[in-house]
Amino acid sequence: MTKLLKTDLCIIGAGSGGLSVAAGAAQLGRDVVLIERHKMGGDCLNFGCVPSKALLAAGAVAQTIRTASKFGIKAADPLIDYGAVHDHVHGVIAAIEPNDSQDRFEALGCTVLREDARFTGRREVTAGDTVVRAKHFVIATGSAPFVPPIEGLKTVPYLTNETLFDLKECPDHLIVVGGGPIGIEMAQAHRRLGAKVTVLERGGDILPKDDPELVAILAEELRGEGLTLETQTEVHEVAKGAEGHIIVKGAKAGAPYEVTGSHLLIAVGRQPPLASLDLQTAGVATHPKGITVDQFMRTSNPRIYAIGDCTGGRQFTHVAGYHASLVVQNILFKTPRLTFGIKGGKNHEEEAPWVTYTDPELAHVGLTAQMAEARGESYSTALWDYEENDRAQAERATRGKIKVVIGKGGRLLGASIVGKKAGDLIGPWQLAVANGLKIGAFTKAIMPYPTLSEVSKRAAGAYYTPSLFSDRTRMLVRLLASFD
Repeated sequence: MTKLLKTDLCIIGAGSGGLSVAAGAAQLGRDVVLIERHKMGGDCLNFGCVPSKALLAAGAVAQTIRTASKFGIKAADPLIDYGAVHDHVHGVIAAIEPNDSQDRFEALGCTVLREDARFTGRREVTAGDTVVRAKHFVIATGSAPFVPPIEGLKTVPYLTNETLFDLKECPDHLIVVGGGPIGIEMAQAHRRLGAKVTVLERGGDILPKDDPELVAILAEELRGEGLTLETQTEVHEVAKGAEGHIIVKGAKAGAPYEVTGSHLLIAVGRQPPLASLDLQTAGVATHPKGITVDQFMRTSNPRIYAIGDCTGGRQFTHVAGYHASLVVQNILFKTPRLTFGIKGGKNHEEEAPWVTYTDPELAHVGLTAQMAEARGESYSTALWDYEENDRAQAERATRGKIKVVIGKGGRLLGASIVGKKAGDLIGPWQLAVANGLKIGAFTKAIMPYPTLSEVSKRAAGAYYTPSLFSDRTRMLVRLLASFD
């Protein structure tokens, strides 16, 4: 028998974005129905951010043991129990899991349905034997690994980020198809945990969205650790080899290319899982990468909002969380129509930073020099090397650089950092870019010594160095000295 639920807000997807909306709305006293067909916590908790960073942490410890001699401590080849590494990764997931659990959200007052959802009207969703009618809906279905139509792929046991963390034995030779953040992070983690690793990237370099000058520093470090990075390499076919191995065939810079490995990881991008939602029934328009939304995260049906990866924008957990805060404002406080003194209901995800959690880390916010040039912006750059930072010297972490892009009048357009703790260092630059600050804001900052944060202040100072120590300035100083 079909059950009817009437509610204020129905959220489809219990990943980071959907859970943030549910928690906010429930704690503000609204009736909430939350629908999730798979795991609570979504990709971030179960297959993405959390397990990948736990695996990277294990690899970092192994690498510290290998390179301990630079600190005067005897280095050794670490004894790695990959099964125990697997347990560590899943232990981290288990520790965080209660925050995203069904029990927690039911305790907040949400009705949680663990079913597939599909729209059966403009203001109606069916989930299992329950029909949900709501004043507003939020689609937060996230994204899933994109599996390209490679000949023979269905005949071999390939991995995606949804199955990679189930491995209990380290791959002998991991072939990674895709040189984006997921592929590169997992490539370095497995190399440090004992696997031979080959990365196949069809573009001219890995991490093509980042600044090439800084990517080159990271790529050199990765190759120094023994990773094979094959760029300009297209994959045409995969096949079974002897003893369960996998043969990958393609072309590198137009010439035939072939590599054989024990495991194959497909990491060429992600796509939103929208087919089963019957969006047309609800009058929700889509585009090739996801659901079409306006600046307030509303779809073409004004009663339905969409957030996170399913909109086809920047696919990061922190962007999904940001979208969640917008829809809480826009639905509950009616900010598209009324303000009540609340600002910020419009989407500005272009101001969001991103980080690739390799070692060294690579972080970015705003425009790269290449982006600024493509837009016709007048800009200059300021750089500072980690080598010049005393804390980096003390920690033997001197391979790194910050690159700041500055527009007219000293306006900050963007910043990129490669080096230790780059993901933490990018935070103040995001604040500056989002608030329209000028480069002078960093020269006025007093950074604690000795910390890596000083690279930001020194980069800002480097912008002023040519004019500060110019002949004109020296002449002015001499003139002022005459009044002593």
